[in-house]
Amino acid sequence: MAIINLKNIKVSYDGKTDILKDLNLDIEKGQLISLLGPSGCGKTTTLRVIAGFIEPTGGQFVFNEKDYTKIPVHKRNFGLVFQSYALFPHLTVFDNVAFGLKMKKVNKAEINEKVNKILEVVDLGDYKNRYPKELSGGQRQRVAIARALVIKPDLLLLDEPLSNLDAKLRLKMRIEIRKLQQQLGITTVFVTHDQEECFSISDKVAVMNKGVIEQYDTPENIYNYPSTEFVARFVGFENFIDVEAVEENVYMSNAGVKFECDYENKLNSKKIKGTIRPDDIEILKEDKNTNVINGIVGIRTYLGDKYQYTVETDLGILVVNESSDVKYKQGDKVNLYLPSNKIILV
Repeated sequence: MAIINLKNIKVSYDGKTDILKDLNLDIEKGQLISLLGPSGCGKTTTLRVIAGFIEPTGGQFVFNEKDYTKIPVHKRNFGLVFQSYALFPHLTVFDNVAFGLKMKKVNKAEINEKVNKILEVVDLGDYKNRYPKELSGGQRQRVAIARALVIKPDLLLLDEPLSNLDAKLRLKMRIEIRKLQQQLGITTVFVTHDQEECFSISDKVAVMNKGVIEQYDTPENIYNYPSTEFVARFVGFENFIDVEAVEENVYMSNAGVKFECDYENKLNSKKIKGTIRPDDIEILKEDKNTNVINGIVGIRTYLGDKYQYTVETDLGILVVNESSDVKYKQGDKVNLYLPSNKIILV
């Protein structure tokens, strides 16, 4: 059963522009959910509604079967980790982590026990007397996580907590976050614009665009079976072809090119598109009978282990990634094969 229910949430800052538009989201207890999308899509606003920093102009936020829509921040037992970590520079690691417990007027002996225990969990037991300026970025981030977890929150909220770290440390820390989340079994909402980051640690992902959730699913399903053109483009599909169904599993493009597609068409719309990743288009070295289109090579870009080509075809310009074993030059005529099991309909 869902522990979080966002029901028709609407947020408007000026009474005219909707930041969130009738947003609905259900989160199961113990899951790590990511809100993913470009800047301005509404993901941080959604997190702030859950945290209590923003009261929605419409809709309802239900937590653990209780209406939390108007409950103030200080009465929500939620742990928060910000992009900037928001540590107190004049306090030691121990006192930073203990801050929330002191605000709750927990006795000194219990504070010592809980803080020391959580510092061991995040592998900072030997650093409790240091100040934030004496720590690395990863260590400061773990202090922020420890401070959020020490109060035993009902919910953990992470707002782009890795964006200030270098690439190598980001990789390490996302594994640490996932390990801690599973170890403690705490329901977590994670905001990020980094697709790889959220796919690697999330149980489910909500891909957001202009204040709405375009797809809410497992990382695998979103990556392999995007449901809209926006989601498809966001996860790496670059070739889009306007098509219409002519018979079962057979589609005709606007240019009159017919091809087969194994993807089950559940779209009740005449305006649909077929899409395929550049890695999935093959430049033929042998003849195939179906889904072959002639083209002329345009721009070639070197990607290291492969070349990327723009190829002018009757379907328009297609982007194709091909092994660097063979190199094609501008003006070369090629035959492109679009495997029917790699084409998605959106």
